[in-house]
Amino acid sequence: MFNMAATKRIPISPGIWEELSRLKEQGQTFDELIVKMIEREKKLRLIKDMKRMEETAGFGDIMTVEEAHKRYGRL
Repeated sequence: MFNMAATKRIPISPGIWEELSRLKEQGQTFDELIVKMIEREKKLRLIKDMKRMEETAGFGDIMTVEEAHKRYGRL
C-alpha cells in the first residue's frame, strides 16, 4: 500500500505521543496505526461528501433492488 523504503520523521508533542500509544493495539506499529487512521478518515470524508451531495442535489428516495425489478424488470 505505502512505500516502506523511505522513513520520515513527524514531530509531535508528548501528549499526542501518549494518545497514539493508547490507541495502538498490542503488536501494532505506529505506521500501521496511522495507516488505519488514514483509511478511517478517508471513509468518513466520503460519507460526509455523499450526505452533502444527497442534501444539495435533491435526490429522491433510493429504491430497493426489489422495487427496481418490479418497476423495470430484471436487468
